[in-house]
Amino acid sequence: MKKILAIDDQELILMSLEFRLTELGYDVKSANNAKEGIELFNSYEPDLVIVDINMPDMPGTEVVKYIRTIKNSSTPVMILSGNTDKDIIANSFDIGIEDYMEKPVSLDEIYTRVKRLIGDGNEDSKPVIKKNDKAGILQKACVGVVIPCYNEEKRLLSQDFIDLVHSNLEYHLCFVNDGSTDNTLEVLETLKKSRGNNISVYNYEKNGGKAEAVRQGVLHLLNNNPQLDYIGFLDAGLFTDFADFEDLVKTIESTDFKIVSGSRISRMGTSITRKSARQIIGKAINLIVQKTLRIPFKDTQCGAKIMDKEIVDKMFRDKFITKWLLDVEIFMRMKNHYGRAKAKAMICEQPLKRWSNADRSKLSMRDSVNILGQLTQIAFRYNN
Repeated sequence: MKKILAIDDQELILMSLEFRLTELGYDVKSANNAKEGIELFNSYEPDLVIVDINMPDMPGTEVVKYIRTIKNSSTPVMILSGNTDKDIIANSFDIGIEDYMEKPVSLDEIYTRVKRLIGDGNEDSKPVIKKNDKAGILQKACVGVVIPCYNEEKRLLSQDFIDLVHSNLEYHLCFVNDGSTDNTLEVLETLKKSRGNNISVYNYEKNGGKAEAVRQGVLHLLNNNPQLDYIGFLDAGLFTDFADFEDLVKTIESTDFKIVSGSRISRMGTSITRKSARQIIGKAINLIVQKTLRIPFKDTQCGAKIMDKEIVDKMFRDKFITKWLLDVEIFMRMKNHYGRAKAKAMICEQPLKRWSNADRSKLSMRDSVNILGQLTQIAFRYNN
């Protein structure tokens, strides 16, 4: 069996690499810093080294120099990095690497490059690559995703969730059990076992509504995963799929925005006859939000958002005053903290391409009507 040593200070990157390459037949060991990586290289004697450039204890290029100069080894080395500096890339080849991969990169592409250098992991039993097998993308940054769950046992056992858990290795998924009365917690714990450290489960014993469930999950990630660069959230109904969520991540990585939100409005159509009562109420609520609270966004109730960790730390420490309108409260908090103009410039609203019908939502008509009263609470609290 071919042996691979992966060295990267980002835990999610290491876990994703190890999971996928092990699945494809390789024996993989990992190190989260250069010093440990060098020690492992000496004892493990790998057939291939995959190393990041930017690590806190020493650059990955120093690991390459150690392998080539000190050990005088011809072991193939691949650099996997978000650094696109042409001089650094050229220098890396000058000191003896075989390949350079820029993040984001798909795990399937990494496998193709690994196979080119050292062949299949186990030549006696070649891996079977399934068609349409979504292996995942290794992003430049580490991203945590909160998914609040209230009585979601049936959904969690569906093929959609099985695919979500096993296909999106590049994200840390934090499921929040929001006081469920069914077997949601037990199912979540089983899901966690299938993905190890890439999944966490936070058990919030009393149902407190989406806003509090998301806040608890966000704080759990913030306090327990210091490597995360961004934290987002998705509704458990998977109304927004991960292809759209990845688009939100790409936007926040490539711009100066601190929050990128999905917008469903363009997916709802314009004919009232095709709309459900919830969609009509949703648009009415949004109109009130824009006119009364002067929030300049088309969709303030969408369950898809990605945020810079700096913003998360400031905006989620205090409990929200409403159960459902955390999107609105986040903007109001940002307005009060940064000023309206700056807050507006820090937020991007991006249309979703694949959003599905919201009639599966557990938000009842009564809840939708009660939101009108909650908007009054928000206006009073944040404008005084």
